[in-house]
Amino acid sequence: MTTTIRVLLADDHPTMRIGLRVLLERAPDVEVVGEAQDGKEALAMIEELQPDVAVVDCELPEIEGTQVALEIRRRGLPVRVLALSAHDDERYVRGMLEAGAVGYLLKEEAPETIVTAVQATARGEGHFSPPVASKVVAWSRGEQPGRLTEREVEVLRLVAEGLSNKEIAQALSVTVRTVEFHVGNILSKLRVASRVEAAVWAKEQGVVS
Repeated sequence: MTTTIRVLLADDHPTMRIGLRVLLERAPDVEVVGEAQDGKEALAMIEELQPDVAVVDCELPEIEGTQVALEIRRRGLPVRVLALSAHDDERYVRGMLEAGAVGYLLKEEAPETIVTAVQATARGEGHFSPPVASKVVAWSRGEQPGRLTEREVEVLRLVAEGLSNKEIAQALSVTVRTVEFHVGNILSKLRVASRVEAAVWAKEQGVVS
């Protein structure tokens, strides 16, 4: 006998929720038991309905998806979280996985992939979109965001704080030429054209707050 996977959808876009509901309920072993349009509503419904899987958007009103996942874990609720997002930024991915999400899927995925991910999440198996999976593998190897070295991350943080090459050299006790070398590598690895773009990237990816 097939066990039915009870799913709750948390997304602030009604059309997205409707599409997901129709998609998931085509699967013989999936039942959508509720829909929430914000994080506060999601937590209340998760506590009440106790679904097997909560499909949670990272960017929810009221309480963001990361906090929803954290609160589920804090309350000890027997619910597995599958993050569903339009973004594969490191700060979103890291935030959701560190909060306890089992998998992380991008909204652009094919319909059958979303169904497979929900089924995998119910079993406690991680399921990730390819761009996210590559990041997870890199982190497991100890690589820094953007494949930067530890020293490059250090330099990038100071660039993002608005320090000049000379000021960075003084702060790190290295030569200005060394800093210029690191900054050049950073721009190349991040595929950006300027220090400003690098600083913006650093903030978007959570390298600096």
